[in-house]
Amino acid sequence: MATDQLPAGPATLDEIRKAYAEQLADVQDAGARPVLMCSRHLAAAARSAEEYLDVYGRLLDEAGGPVVLHWLGPAFDPALAGYWGDPDPARAADTVVALIGAHTGKVDGIKLSLLDEDFEVALRRRLPPGVRLYTGDDFNYPALIRGDGEGHSDALLGMLAAIAQPAAAALRALDAGDLATYEEILAPTLPLARHLFGAPTFYYKAGIVFLAWLAGHQDHFTMVGGLQSGRSPVHLARLIRLADAAGLLPDAELAAHRARSFMTTVGVTQ
Repeated sequence: MATDQLPAGPATLDEIRKAYAEQLADVQDAGARPVLMCSRHLAAAARSAEEYLDVYGRLLDEAGGPVVLHWLGPAFDPALAGYWGDPDPARAADTVVALIGAHTGKVDGIKLSLLDEDFEVALRRRLPPGVRLYTGDDFNYPALIRGDGEGHSDALLGMLAAIAQPAAAALRALDAGDLATYEEILAPTLPLARHLFGAPTFYYKAGIVFLAWLAGHQDHFTMVGGLQSGRSPVHLARLIRLADAAGLLPDAELAAHRARSFMTTVGVTQ
């Protein structure tokens, strides 16, 4: 939930808070756990950390139960640069920690999508007991989910859409304490993830849809607004090889046929 029902362009802080509150009420009425996504409107309107604290604090006061916060970095959406009132993530983290500390009973956790392993671990260690860190780090998820002696991050990341079956097997191994199997399963998915989410990261969904099509999970490679064109044929060709190495193409004949047909349409001689 965010503020996307507002028209594009400037909005006041009060309009932004009311838009958030409207979606919060809808989600709670449906019996679901609210996730407070970042708002482009708020990123454009807020001028200080205090204004973020005021908007989010009032929403958390209104929440009927714990919510999940989300911190989406500019690699995923450049319009969110400087979120939480400061372009320096370290100072922005101080604001996040202050917000959570003042509303611990209303915050289940925070999803962090900054693609910075050291920063995520540092923030995770600052959270109050019982508040989760949900990783959105598609570059470093095996180590972050495995954790260390001081804690771990819970898995809530886009890459799971591409590796659902091996990820499920890896997490079962981790639950059983079989770290070797966990690492063995996820290791070949990491090069794929780092390529799929490479800059410009905000086009990663084109790769997710392409892999779903190759694997037979859907019957087309078409996205709203033509966003499938956000990745080049060269990028997608490497994606095919990495997906195959990770064992993500269950029907090799189907994947090869679809890959050849796609490459033909973009002028690559077969």
